[in-house]
Amino acid sequence: MKVDFHTHAKLSKKVDFSLSYFKQMVQSALASGLEGIALTEHFNTRNFHEVYDTLDAHYSYGKGYYMVDGLKVFPGMEVDVYEVGHILCIGELKDVRSLREELDEYIDPFIPFRELLDKTSCYEMLVIGAHPYRPSTPLKDLEPSLLARLDAFDLNGKDLHTRGITENIQDVQSLATSLGLPVVGGSDTHHFKQYGAVYTVLENECHNVSELKNTLQKGQFTVTVAEDLHERVSEATRLKAIEKEKLEVEI
Repeated sequence: MKVDFHTHAKLSKKVDFSLSYFKQMVQSALASGLEGIALTEHFNTRNFHEVYDTLDAHYSYGKGYYMVDGLKVFPGMEVDVYEVGHILCIGELKDVRSLREELDEYIDPFIPFRELLDKTSCYEMLVIGAHPYRPSTPLKDLEPSLLARLDAFDLNGKDLHTRGITENIQDVQSLATSLGLPVVGGSDTHHFKQYGAVYTVLENECHNVSELKNTLQKGQFTVTVAEDLHERVSEATRLKAIEKEKLEVEI
């Protein structure tokens, strides 16, 4: 089962959720061979709840995911922490909604890392450290004992492009190994062109967050980096900038 653990459904945090754009993203994900994605929209995006309210109105949710035109969409969000860094929180829809409500008081300033970990531990969630070596959000610099409470780190499509494939793989894998954590693939796409740049191949068919966590903990997966990753990310970045500017001007 091919899964992308880090995806976005909006070009920018400043724009509203568009169902038509989301459908375009889904078709691109399917065309890239993906069978599932974790929808990890930024927790502080414009009208966060609108994303899942819209999906609820148009698609069925059951067994831990939305089924959208044959693609499994696992609910989640990307959370900024006070110290530095981004954390992917993936779980049952009701739990994602509940955690998001708890974060209302942490829009500014952000929630401390330890406190977020304490909150996620109250739910059945897959908690992933996003792009730990990104210069602007170096999660790697946080307390190792706290990082060890994560479920995994993501090998991030954007960072593979900007930092270099070999260097980024070595750095992220070294950090993960030192903490006894797995590394999963996540494109970090905001534009449909980036789907398929990097993804996780699970040995088992997974239907909910518990099954996802169990498969990762057992090491029953591999990560695939596309040969044309640089082309995919470069083109997505170019088109995103053009479309994002147009949309934000219209607001």
